[in-house]
Amino acid sequence: MKTVYPQIVTSADMLKSTIQLEQLIQKLKNNHAKAAAITNSRLYGVLPFWHELQKNDIHPVIGLSIKVQLDNEIVSLIVYAKNNNGYENIVKISSGLEIKELDELPKKWLQAYKNGVIALCKADQNVSKEALVELQEVFGSSHLYIGMERPNGVKQAMEQEIMEIAYNLSIPISVFHMSRYIEKEDAFAFEVLNAMDQSLKMADFNRLKPSDESLHIRNEEEWQKIFSDVPVWLENTAEMLERCQLSFENRAHHMPKFPLAESRLSKGYLRELCEDGLKKRVSSVTEAYKKRLNYELQIINEMNYEDYFLIVQDFMKFAKQSHILTGPGRGSSASSLVAYSLFITDVDPLVYGLLFERFLNPERISLPDIDIDFADSRRMEVIQYVAEKYGKNHVSQIITFGTLSAKAVAREVARVFGFESSTLEAISSFIPSKPGISLKEAYEQSQKLREFIQTEEVRKKWFQVALALEGLPRNASTHAAGVVLSPVPLVDLVPIQVGHDDLFLTQWPMKEVEQIGLLKMDFLGLRNLTIIERILKFIQYSQTTSIALDAIPLHDERTFRLLQNGDTTGVFQLESPGMRNALKQIKPTKFEDIVAVNALYRPGPMDSIPLYASRKHGQQAVTYEHPVLEPILKETYGIIVYQEQIMQIASQMAGFTFGEADLLRRAVSKKNREVLQKERTHFVQKAIHHGHTDEAASSVYDLIVRFADYGFPKSHAVAYSIISYQMAYLKAHFPTQFYCALLTTSAGNQDKVNQFLMEMKQKGMAILPPSVHKSYAYFSVENGGVRFGLQAVKGVSHSFIQKLMQLRSNGSAKWSDIFELASDLTAIHFTRKNVEPLIKAGALDEFNVERSTLLATLDAAVKYAELVSPTEESDLFNGSISSFGKSKYIHMETLPLMMKLQFEKEVLGQYFSEHPTVSMKKNSSDKIDRIWDIQQSLKEAKVKIIGLIEEIKRIRTKKGEMMAFVTLQDETGNVSVTLFPEDYAKFEGMLEEHSIVRVEGKSERRNGRTQIIGKIVLNC
Repeated sequence: MKTVYPQIVTSADMLKSTIQLEQLIQKLKNNHAKAAAITNSRLYGVLPFWHELQKNDIHPVIGLSIKVQLDNEIVSLIVYAKNNNGYENIVKISSGLEIKELDELPKKWLQAYKNGVIALCKADQNVSKEALVELQEVFGSSHLYIGMERPNGVKQAMEQEIMEIAYNLSIPISVFHMSRYIEKEDAFAFEVLNAMDQSLKMADFNRLKPSDESLHIRNEEEWQKIFSDVPVWLENTAEMLERCQLSFENRAHHMPKFPLAESRLSKGYLRELCEDGLKKRVSSVTEAYKKRLNYELQIINEMNYEDYFLIVQDFMKFAKQSHILTGPGRGSSASSLVAYSLFITDVDPLVYGLLFERFLNPERISLPDIDIDFADSRRMEVIQYVAEKYGKNHVSQIITFGTLSAKAVAREVARVFGFESSTLEAISSFIPSKPGISLKEAYEQSQKLREFIQTEEVRKKWFQVALALEGLPRNASTHAAGVVLSPVPLVDLVPIQVGHDDLFLTQWPMKEVEQIGLLKMDFLGLRNLTIIERILKFIQYSQTTSIALDAIPLHDERTFRLLQNGDTTGVFQLESPGMRNALKQIKPTKFEDIVAVNALYRPGPMDSIPLYASRKHGQQAVTYEHPVLEPILKETYGIIVYQEQIMQIASQMAGFTFGEADLLRRAVSKKNREVLQKERTHFVQKAIHHGHTDEAASSVYDLIVRFADYGFPKSHAVAYSIISYQMAYLKAHFPTQFYCALLTTSAGNQDKVNQFLMEMKQKGMAILPPSVHKSYAYFSVENGGVRFGLQAVKGVSHSFIQKLMQLRSNGSAKWSDIFELASDLTAIHFTRKNVEPLIKAGALDEFNVERSTLLATLDAAVKYAELVSPTEESDLFNGSISSFGKSKYIHMETLPLMMKLQFEKEVLGQYFSEHPTVSMKKNSSDKIDRIWDIQQSLKEAKVKIIGLIEEIKRIRTKKGEMMAFVTLQDETGNVSVTLFPEDYAKFEGMLEEHSIVRVEGKSERRNGRTQIIGKIVLNC
């Protein structure tokens, strides 16, 4: 018998199998498999399955497990794609079930999509003769099989009866065995996975256990032994799978058409738009621009991509008309003059020497990527526009699968095992928080994890199962950017399911969608564009003037001064400590310096930053490997920074076309020894032909090889540096609006909010407290300062803020005391839970009453609201409460400063009033360093600080001695102070949170952070 596998469920069918493709292929090869069928409950994973089996000379078959509602009963079917037409129908079946959210397929759908399909009905006690007759009427005897199962190798009671029915109806019987794991030993791991799928623990009485304990991949001997009495069933099974001949090879690109009148051609319309756009873009359309435009259009037309460009320019036009901020470009598309002329990008490729072939290489035909950044708050509007224009059935978002990472699988399996929640937390802490770490690596690196596992047998079992389930798909979600656009209904090409925002979702992830030739576009949401959008609105509101981003000059001195100082908090791409240091070294004086630093600040290339800086400042001579390199590398001081420079070198020295040069760059970057030697010969021979020596050509080739995988796409660096520069310009010229936008978009991230507010204080910028009269929901610009938003006050409900805004928008709400506020807000909204945080934050200070008094009076004010305004509809006093006596304030002593500060810290996340260390510093006879200044300095130095203890972390050394890391805060920032055992023993008595201490020590920088090694000399 040919060993075949009629029913394999892979792990792509989430939580239904532990079979991963790589392991499966190995097992099938070991078992000398001739054919195998994937039979998941959705069409997840079918394309990789088909390609991998095909690659390994195993006949692949695509099937789908479904339930069908017949006239009087429900039956389990597997539908196999006999040919491409059958596959297309299976795609429609799977999509229909998902879109309509059906558990069973209606019989009429089965009749509609039967062509090219072979059906296998699983025989069990629920299958009647009538059901088989119905199915035979749909498929005929030649396309219907009965699948007979022998669970654990045991014959079923109804087997003889089914055999008789099959004989009478002339329906062939095949074997049925659903494989859900590779080896027999994997049965328990699968049972745990099955419990996870049910969201139940192993000990739960309601848990449905797998009915069969042998759902492994059987070998030939097992097949023969179990069905030795009916070899014809095995032959039927092999024949059934052999009949299924489907091909995914030679799939064409499915390019959508841009809608035009019948008399118009895409090529002509694209040229017309480009020529008109270019006239608007550049002041003088020179011969160089005409030549480049014609060249690009020629290549685009030859590749039949004109509709793609028309589609993109159309939704970009919609975005701009809708005032949705878009990025200047992303990736290699910024190197296209066509894209620039169509207002898809905002980068003139001729100004920056960008090469079209880096984007669209005529010698390597593939779909180009035009990825677009949108303000993340409005990205979905553009996708909805595309869906409406081309039809909902033609547009879809792309699925992505989340897998069980080391931490996730460890916790999930532990939960299913019934471990205590405290144990789950401990397990998480034992696994290092390192991206991509595996359980095996965690076991090797974490002694605590090893000790935990070895203490009990159940823990060993837990770890074995976790290892077996690690990496399996866990959940499906929507890809952050990918959108598919099809010229035909998507269900003709790819299975789909229900998504979000009334859009479909492909059942296949991005790689598989592209494999079958569908056009995938990335609509990316960029938070920094939303920040810029908000800054521009704040400028318009506060200054009654507007600023156009494209009018910002790229040679602004104030902007370059800000960059040279590394004052780049909140500036796109430039705010990390390492990037700030790079800016301080390079001291940019032109836009191209920002482009270079954005390209260089990556592992590997960043080693060239000091060289770039010293050559820029004339401290080191600029040298070139060969004179031909000078015009190419002059802008980067003799250093290869960009991929485009490598292409230009190959072109200039060896006469490569830019298309050939791009292929060379790609080839050498892979560092394949055979390829490197082949390309060396090619390059050197062509360079010699162009008059260069063998030695010079080899030397330059070595340079190309060294920098090939370091080079960064200049097109992307230029485009993103425009955003960086724009944000730096806005920060330099409109700092209030800049910080206000940052604070608004960082709501909920207290560390970020505190960082921005600290910087504002350093710059002497006005920060206004929250106010029931003046604050909006979010931070706002007011009289040259930034006013706290009410959303920034912890504990205040959204409905309270909405009601307050509504009352203020009426224009009549100017409350003179807490009782008027209570009356207007009504008892529905005026509650202790809402108002107490506002009092603590100072939002009611305008009533000119001590906060202690307001807190003491709050209950009386709540009762007053309940009496006069119990509901929003009630008006007990006909619009006036003057006849009803107000309650009176319960006057209290002023709150102690530390209590007031603690209240502010509690509800605002920081001390808003004058920091308690300020007065201490004023009274000190010594010069006290500011924490901010220490943090900004790159040098190690002796320091003296006065700070408030925010946090104390005590640890025990390997010798068993106690030491501590103390976080100190002053009005400018915070810093970690390390107290080694000797100093800890001396000063432990002074270590109390919220106490103020004086510390002397030495500042050190480690991993980009400043810390102080010191001792407490005084408890203030």
